[in-house]
Amino acid sequence: MTRPPRARDLGLPFPGTPGPLNAITDVPGVEVGFCTLTDPTRDLRTGVTAILPRGKGTTPIPVTAGHYALNGNGEMTGTHWIDDAGYFLGPVLISNTHAIGACHTGAVQWMIDTYAEHFAGVAWAMPVVAETYDGILNDITRLSVTPDHARAALDAAGTGAVAEGSTGGGNGMIAYEFKGGTGTASRRVDLGGEWTVAALVQANFGIRPWLTILGKPVGQMLTGDRLLPRETGSIIVILATDAPLSPLSLRALAKRAAIGIGRTGTPGGNSSGDIFLAFTTANPQPMAERARLLRQVTELNPDHLDPIYLAAVEAVDEAVVNAMVAGEDVPTIKPRGKICRAIGRERLAALFRD
Repeated sequence: MTRPPRARDLGLPFPGTPGPLNAITDVPGVEVGFCTLTDPTRDLRTGVTAILPRGKGTTPIPVTAGHYALNGNGEMTGTHWIDDAGYFLGPVLISNTHAIGACHTGAVQWMIDTYAEHFAGVAWAMPVVAETYDGILNDITRLSVTPDHARAALDAAGTGAVAEGSTGGGNGMIAYEFKGGTGTASRRVDLGGEWTVAALVQANFGIRPWLTILGKPVGQMLTGDRLLPRETGSIIVILATDAPLSPLSLRALAKRAAIGIGRTGTPGGNSSGDIFLAFTTANPQPMAERARLLRQVTELNPDHLDPIYLAAVEAVDEAVVNAMVAGEDVPTIKPRGKICRAIGRERLAALFRD
């Protein structure tokens, strides 16, 4: 199956040096999977996206993490513990607003099965599950996503190229009134050691007049087929890195996702849930109850992290545009009779030709 063109393939001159896949899977060990549900006869266009920070290993190894909400009109489970403990265990799932419970149940079941030895003792699961609203393109009131769909996305997770646009949880999403959804990008950073910073977004936010791409007011140039009078969406950003960062530095990194989405024009609308998570695969440690009293980790000095922060901003910016570039025309169901248009690869490329 031929991969569709991405933003860079159209000649858009994004800054920075991407990894070989320009995807979150450029971070070693990270796996991504999808379960995509589409049936126009049932007004069904939704799904589940799964991210496994440490792949499908059967030994539970937490990842150090930080969380930030630019605007909290949305949900990401597990963040209270991330804020207090600085880590989480298990997968990250992203779906639609009404699928939080089903995905949480599916993720818990998957963790119990995957980490069977761990759960033979006194243990609990607290997966991260996030959402954005797809009710314009999907009948969200049907509660179509089940725990089995969450498990299917987890079982499908793997390394390699990551599908974008209408895949997994991004299937029914809209960005700047164009078809949006799943997008990803990565950056290489050399600070004497070389590391990767990468983003995966579920882009479902913004209105057309705000849209800016690489400084161009694209939304004011492409004004046809508007859908929304005001902001009604959200965006979830997952940042992954193999750079050894502390929980405080990862929270600072998560904050930079706000600058990344800001580059595409959004001011962070009041109705938008703009929620970000950053984790590192560095410093693998056993579960706290199985670890020694004293532990040693390596952490980058925060005073040297500006290139890491810049990489996150660039990766998020490009990931959002990749989500739109992968889009296709989709009919709306609320209201019926309209079309959520793809941004149009040729016309977008033409705006960046000399």
